[in-house]
Amino acid sequence: MRNKKKLKKIVFVVLGFLVFFFVLQAVIKFVEISPFLFELIFKKEISLKKNDNRVNILLLGIGGRNHDGPNLTDTIMLATLDTKLNQVTLTSIPRDLWVPDLENTNKKINTAYAYGENKKAGGGLILAKAIAGKVLNQKVDYAVRIDFDGFVKAVDLIGGIDVSVERVLDDYEYPIEGKEEDPCDHPEEELEGLATVSSQLEAFPCRYRHVHFDKGEQQMDGKTALTFVRSRHAEGEEGSDFARSKRQEKIIQAFKDKLFSFQTIINPAKIISLYDILKDSIDTDIKKGEFDDFIRLSRKMKDASLKSIVIDTGDDETNRQGLLVNPSSFVDYNLQWVLIPRAGNGNFSEIQKYVACELSNDECSISPVPSN
Repeated sequence: MRNKKKLKKIVFVVLGFLVFFFVLQAVIKFVEISPFLFELIFKKEISLKKNDNRVNILLLGIGGRNHDGPNLTDTIMLATLDTKLNQVTLTSIPRDLWVPDLENTNKKINTAYAYGENKKAGGGLILAKAIAGKVLNQKVDYAVRIDFDGFVKAVDLIGGIDVSVERVLDDYEYPIEGKEEDPCDHPEEELEGLATVSSQLEAFPCRYRHVHFDKGEQQMDGKTALTFVRSRHAEGEEGSDFARSKRQEKIIQAFKDKLFSFQTIINPAKIISLYDILKDSIDTDIKKGEFDDFIRLSRKMKDASLKSIVIDTGDDETNRQGLLVNPSSFVDYNLQWVLIPRAGNGNFSEIQKYVACELSNDECSISPVPSN
């Protein structure tokens, strides 16, 4: 079984979505007073769908048209905006989670958007919301799907970002775009047996490249920033989900700092271009009539704290417990590498209880699995 568990790619979707909020805040800073802006300033109530002062938004990230399976969601995350606590909580769902309720043959959760969209235009967001809501037992109010090209272009448009790298990062298993299914000269009859071997790097070396980041302050363009947060097989501490979440927060903060710098904020053309980039990269069920409410919400939560909830298999080295496991056999899962709840295939009760606890900011812990 893998030493480093194959988990979701880091959520460039969150970056894109929060960048969208930051841009809305920036628009307010330079627009002249108008009837629309007047209403934004003086209309205090926010009429968005809410659950106990919370707005739940499902964030989906896709590779886009230049990738195999362009509508498969590499990133799935629920963003909970809590106006009472002034906190944004990001709950990550690994893309390899097996969900028996999905009707398609491949029941990994990352197929929900693509399957729904194939059935009916607009059905992708509907199905993805329903499945994520069932897994987490949370009402999903809205959904946003973004491809990472928008994030890359947005970072480049503001001239890159300055990021403090805490530790040296070396990842020898970073996927090469377009080579995800490359057989690396293996004959076809060997591929099925190699699909679940412990080291995909050894089995398919042509699919990966080495990425390296030195410790210290670095300026990053869009592609570099995306690589920094998407790395998931780094050596040592940087290979954990917690380290990836920390890198994600650094990128979000760095973008926000650059966006609100004097050079950017006084340039209306740049702000408008940022909005256009993100608008073209996003599919959402947020209605136009709710747009001003989201602007107001972004202003209200501009100083919100950021919290991450990671649903994974835990960490044996640090004795950290997880809520997911690899099944003992992949025969029942179309011979695919998948994750299932440790409580049993399709039993999401432990996950739901833990997420509810974390969202309430209580003291939460995951108990060890009882020994037989």
